[in-house]
Amino acid sequence: MAKKKEGREAGKKQNVAGECDLDGGYASPIKTFRDLSIENIKSLISASRYIQTLIVLTIIGFFLRFYNLGYNSLWLDEASTYSISIKSFADIWQVTASGEFNPPLFYWAEHVMLMLGNNEFILRFIPALLGVLTIPLFYLIGKEFLDRNAGIIAAAACTVSPFLIYYSQEARAYMMMLFFIALATFFFLRAMKSCSLAHWALFGVFSALAFWAHFYALVMIGTLVLCALVEWAPHIRSELANLTMLVAGIIVFVALSLPLIIVTLQLFVLRTSSAPTYGIQGLGIIFETFIQVAGMNDIAMYLLVALFIVGILQAFRIGKNKGIFLVLITVLTFVISYILSFKMPMLPRYLIFLSIVFFLGIAVSYQLVYSLWNTKAVVYGFIVVLFVISAPVLAGYYSGYSKEDWRGFSEALQQKASPGDVVVAVPGYISQPLDYYYSSTRADTREFRATTSQDLEKIYSQKGNSTMYFVVTGDISAADPDGDALAWLQNNTRLAGQDTGIYLFTSP
Repeated sequence: MAKKKEGREAGKKQNVAGECDLDGGYASPIKTFRDLSIENIKSLISASRYIQTLIVLTIIGFFLRFYNLGYNSLWLDEASTYSISIKSFADIWQVTASGEFNPPLFYWAEHVMLMLGNNEFILRFIPALLGVLTIPLFYLIGKEFLDRNAGIIAAAACTVSPFLIYYSQEARAYMMMLFFIALATFFFLRAMKSCSLAHWALFGVFSALAFWAHFYALVMIGTLVLCALVEWAPHIRSELANLTMLVAGIIVFVALSLPLIIVTLQLFVLRTSSAPTYGIQGLGIIFETFIQVAGMNDIAMYLLVALFIVGILQAFRIGKNKGIFLVLITVLTFVISYILSFKMPMLPRYLIFLSIVFFLGIAVSYQLVYSLWNTKAVVYGFIVVLFVISAPVLAGYYSGYSKEDWRGFSEALQQKASPGDVVVAVPGYISQPLDYYYSSTRADTREFRATTSQDLEKIYSQKGNSTMYFVVTGDISAADPDGDALAWLQNNTRLAGQDTGIYLFTSP
């Protein structure tokens, strides 16, 4: 106890009147990398409530993201990750250049992971780890944007967010994109204050990595650049030095992303050449994004959106540019997504980076409550509220399957099908998750893929005396929007069973 008291006294600083300081005036002895030492780290951990709370949040976040990581079987998109990641580095790039709607960075990382083994845990390890590391990043962003209280509240929101936990347990690139976008945002905020070439260069580097992880990161990157230009617009002449540094950061981004930028332009033309057959269109993308980012619960959404709005208003009171930052990123992202939703498939998970701004706005709202109730309990109260409103959703999430159970379905099909029988995947691409668990060679069956009624009719003509099993998912509506394939199944087969979102039809 004596050492702890000495550490606090040694780190005392002048406290600002009215400031909510959980550390009671303790000042961190670590200001730069040069200050990193065992003694200073011990002092920080033993004396700072912020660091102690952040460590606890990160440990909780680790448990929530790694618990039952391999419980759900791989669903379609995750199986697609596997089928691409087993290719060579060069072939993975060729897949992207040939039309794959995801950049290669995540697949490259998964390719390396698959050297350690092949199972659900291995494939989801990188997203889960990056999901944990994103928690302290949210703290740093909140601290840089406003103060340590906003940082610790934002970190708490990240820790228990059902939305972020779900995508931390999915073998897709969304969490990798969020991790690198969070790093880019942190260095953007640092660069706006320091005008440091190093900070702007790091902004460019991590922006490029985010872009190599997911194409939609470009929306956030572009909006951050626009935020800088809007802030400097009233006095652009005096901001020429800053503008030069920003341009340097952009050059770093372009230099690192040039091959992907060229491919992106080609893919954008391809993907917007016809109307989307799935996804959310129009204003629905706004509502659905809010409800998912807020925790997939209506009551939680209304409460958190209300706090977000309060946070925006409070940000404008603190500084106009802070309010503009929150509003511009939110509005511009939704406007772009609204427009694109009519030209390409649009889903809330593409907008995962909005969780940074959303949780930041919620965190800023604490200041209004603190101005009415001057106690440190306000900060802890926000953390408790975030935990409480997420608990019911998380309880349901961990109590059952949250994805299609291809593992269980395939085991049942393996037992049901006899040698010589025919298995048909409808639409054809769902053979990816099916084949990850089901082996037609081991079952001595024949397997086909079908998407249209013509495909089904052609395969059915080869039936002979064999029993035919048609494995069908809801994707049939997206792959065959006219409904001909579904109509054929209804007229020529009978439903034999269902497992989560997977349906099994058999020939009469």
